[in-house]
Formats: sequence, C-alpha cells, structure tokens
Amino acid sequence: MAATNWHDQAAAVKPDGRAFIGGERVWSRTEQRFDNISPIDGRNLGAIARCQAADVDDAVAAARAAFEDRRWAGQSPAQRKRTLIRFADLMLANTDQLALLETLDMGKPIKYSRSVDVPAAANCIRWYGEAIDKIYDEIAPTADNSLALITREPVGVVAAIVPWNYPMIMAAWKIAPALAAGNSVILKPSEKSPLTALRLAEIALEAGIPAGVFNVVPGYGHEAGAALALHMDVDCIGFTGSTKVGKQILQMAGQSNLKRAWTELGGKSANIVCADCPDIDAAVRAAIGSIYFNQGESCNAPSRLFVEASIKDAFLEKALPLMPQYQPGDPLDEATVMGAIVDATQMKTVMGYIEQGKQAGAKLLFGGAAARTETGGFYVAPTLFDQVDSSMSIASEEIFGPVLSVLSFTDIKDAVKQANGTPYGLQAAVWTRDISKAIQTARALRAGTVHVNQYDGDDITVPFGGYKQSGNGRDKSLHAFDKYTELKTTWIQIG
Repeated sequence: MAATNWHDQAAAVKPDGRAFIGGERVWSRTEQRFDNISPIDGRNLGAIARCQAADVDDAVAAARAAFEDRRWAGQSPAQRKRTLIRFADLMLANTDQLALLETLDMGKPIKYSRSVDVPAAANCIRWYGEAIDKIYDEIAPTADNSLALITREPVGVVAAIVPWNYPMIMAAWKIAPALAAGNSVILKPSEKSPLTALRLAEIALEAGIPAGVFNVVPGYGHEAGAALALHMDVDCIGFTGSTKVGKQILQMAGQSNLKRAWTELGGKSANIVCADCPDIDAAVRAAIGSIYFNQGESCNAPSRLFVEASIKDAFLEKALPLMPQYQPGDPLDEATVMGAIVDATQMKTVMGYIEQGKQAGAKLLFGGAAARTETGGFYVAPTLFDQVDSSMSIASEEIFGPVLSVLSFTDIKDAVKQANGTPYGLQAAVWTRDISKAIQTARALRAGTVHVNQYDGDDITVPFGGYKQSGNGRDKSLHAFDKYTELKTTWIQIG
C-alpha cells in the first residue's frame, strides 16, 4: 500500500471558513474575515468568518429554538445514542481529512493527528453516546404518602470555547457530554485552529444531529468569545484555555445571567522521580516523551522535572541521548514526532522564556534555539535546562512549549512543597517503588490527576481538571455530565 503524499493533499485543501449556524454555512453578518495562517510554512489556508456579537445572537437563537422545540432534547437517550455513534463513525470515515486539517491548522505531526487526535475525539463522542442511556435517575426515601423524584435535565444552551493545542479532542470533551445530555451547543474554536470544528459541524448534521443543535462560530476571543460569555440566553459555558482568560470568563458569566461557568485552565505540572524509582529508563522516556509531545503545547505537560539528587546525573545521562529524536521536522512527514509551534506569537513567547532561563542562570543542556527557519514556519528545538530553581520563571510560569526544567531534591517533602508552590494544580507524577511513599505523595500533591510510575496513562473513563487556578469542574468520565445538566426534585403527594 502506497504511502500517503500529504503535501499533495495539503496543496489541494480549500477549507470552507464560513460559520455553521442553524444547519447552514454563513459568513459573518459584518462580512469581516481573517486569514488562517498555517504554522507549517506560513501559508494562508484561506479566509475564516470573523464572527461578532450579531452572529453569536444568531447562533444562540438557533440553539434556543432547537432546545425549546425538543427536536434533540425530546429524543430518547437511546435515539441520541445512535446518532452520536453515527457521528463517531463518520469522524473515523473522514480520518485523513480531519487529520490533515488539524495538522495544517496548528502544526502537530500528521502521524499524531491521525493516530491520536481523530481516534480520541471520535472515541469521546462514542463513549458519551454509549453512556447516556445507562444513567438512571433517583427516587428519594419518603413516607408512604409521597413520591420524590430526583432527575437530571439538560441545562439548555451550552457555549463551549476551546483552545488550539488539541482542537478536536478539546471540542469533543465539551460537546459530547453536552449533546448526549440533550443540550444545544455553540462551539467557539480558537481563531488559530478553526478548521476541524467547522468540519465536525457538517459531519454532525450528516450523522443526524438536527439543524440548530450544534453550531460553530469562529472568531476572536474578545469578540465572539466575549459575546458568548456575556450572552443573557446562554445557560452554561465551558472554557479551556489560559488562566487569565478563564478568570475573565467567570467575571462575564457573573456580570450577565450568572450562567454556569466551567473552566479547565493552565498548568505547571511536576514530575517527581525518587532514587528508588522502579525503572529509571521508563521514567526517562516518560519525562522526555511527555514534555515534547505536541511540541510541549499541553496544559498537563510535565514541564518541571524533580529528580532526587543522588540519581540526577545518571538520569540526565540517559535523557540527553533521547533529545535529538525530538528535533522538529516537517509536520506532513509521517516520520516527524515534533512539529511546529502554533504561530509567531506563541513562538516569541517560548523563545522569551528560554532567554529568561539563560539570564536567570539555568544551565542549558540542549536546544534553546529556533529551528527550520528557512521554511517560513514556526519551530523551536527541544530545550532542556538543568540547575533550575523554583524562583525562576521557567519553573513557575506556564510556557506552553518544548522546554523542560530540571530541579533536584533530597527530601520528598521538599519536592512536594515546591511542586505545590505554583498557582496551578492540574497534574503531577511520582516515581517510587515504595507504595506507602507513592500514596502519601499522591495525597499531598494538590493536583487533579496524579500519576504513579507512569505519565499520561489515563483515558476517557476518568475525570480531568485541576485544583486552584487550573480551573473548576471536570472534563471526561461520567462526572462531565454534572456540568451540562440540572438536578430537579419533583415531590409528589400520593396519599
């Protein structure tokens, strides 16, 4: 079987940048558009609708009408299940197209767009579809003369604002439980990665999700995003992105109709490797592979590596030979494992942090420079700093790029204290063969997810979210339904 020529396919791509409102493709009422620039080589992929408040009004009206006439919410859970499974099947049938759009849009390797992002997003849609007709309501204990029902109902019109690092997966985490529960949804993708969201809306309609139930409004956060957060007829908003913007979303929700607001925000995850680590080679592979996966553009990336002092040198001796494997390459080459940074702005941010690390006295062991500058795209070499302390910006602030900071410790309690010493609390890990130490450390770490003797080894069945300024609420698992449903008590007098 011949290998796919992704460059030929990319040259033929002519994306439709119009919004998707009420089952139809439309330009913004203002006719405003913006260019969609690929980080691979700087090419303009085409014009995208720059949706404004008037367009958001149209999308909310379409979503509200769909919710009120019960065209989706009124279907049985089993009917919605069948439609969502069909949606997932069609996503997989369009794997190559969706993967190519994802790679062109935000620069991740086509290898992973195909093998990770599309299957994971489709699996999420399928999982919530399969789950919805297996969730039962409750009957409370009462006297003989009463019947008390506790039921879950869809919240209504849900807005979802998602980032550019995993556009499809993050969209699926929001829209799948919201749609499964019977809500109508308006998705606002990042202006840096709108293409797969727009295509998903078409696929959803083809799968049988009625017009108006799933709408997509591309545009800028301060325009379309703010309009959704401030809208008086949006019942709930789910946001994934920076902590700074997450705070603004919560403020806007309060300033408007006190809509439910759920946030999954930044992280500065700590990966703690103890001297009694059961498999130092596995710990090295996980530490290096997890930080450089997706170009380091992951909110849960283990960007702070705490290694017990007695094994740090041996750990780095094993880590450094792995670094060349993560040199950025052509994202359309199936052999590439690290692709492009999403845009010039993010690349400038990453390079700024690298310079701050150098200036602060951290020891640069690898990388630290721009790469593939001749392509017109945005690439940064995998970067590793040693001799980092927690006062440095590279150890305390979210970089969102391929930069790993190595810190050492002699006392696990001190490592935990440093790990907890940031505003974030999204994810962490500890490596030790001592099960008591592992449990005690996991309990002490203020993070929504703690891995033991591995990193990133979870799936859709467990919740994802953070403590502190890493957000509120949880994506994934059955717990996500809590965000998109209301509990109703119905007390019936029967005697």
